Amino acid sequence: MARRILIITAVKEEADAIGKPDGTLIVAGGIGRTNAAAATTAAIMVDGPFQWIISAGIAGALPNGGVQPGDIVVANKCVYAEEGLETPSGFQNIEEMGFSLGNFDGNEVPVDDWMLKRLSNIGTVAPIATVATCSGTNKQAECIATRTGCVCEAMEGAAVVHAAHRVGASAIEIRAISNTTGDRDSQQWDIKLALRNLNKAVSDSIHALWSE
Repeated sequence: MARRILIITAVKEEADAIGKPDGTLIVAGGIGRTNAAAATTAAIMVDGPFQWIISAGIAGALPNGGVQPGDIVVANKCVYAEEGLETPSGFQNIEEMGFSLGNFDGNEVPVDDWMLKRLSNIGTVAPIATVATCSGTNKQAECIATRTGCVCEAMEGAAVVHAAHRVGASAIEIRAISNTTGDRDSQQWDIKLALRNLNKAVSDSIHALWSE
């Protein structure tokens, strides 16, 4: 089977920044977890199989995560930030509630180990949060950082990797930091830099995967 890579972004601007590398299918699947999971599943079923799947796009840096606009983050796990239960004593994830999201522990969707090893030099290796509501206040940003242990947040990664898991496909998430989180008026943004660096990160990732 020829080596083929499926790359799922949220929006066209991210897909355009990546371009059309040989041996890849780029899908701008839409914003959020439902769009991401549906687009990933549809692409696999209609255009697959794919040897590797990458969730790629921009993300917001969480407090004390050590990353800033322009940096690249390669996920070592993708964490659903909000699936669970708020209680008077704190947040409970799905596993703590006595349920399961899939064939993994709690809210943490694991990425493919082999892909992670190949791409570990592309950027900072760290967990990435998948949120439904982005952090536009310091309180929310600190909550997500503390709850998940993640260095940045986006809205699709866990769903893409989760959908890949369900069909036995290898997947990972790569993000370029476009902004800080926290109070909206004090956020720092550089989308152009993030998209430029995303292009290089994805290009380097493809090269690393193909040069096994």
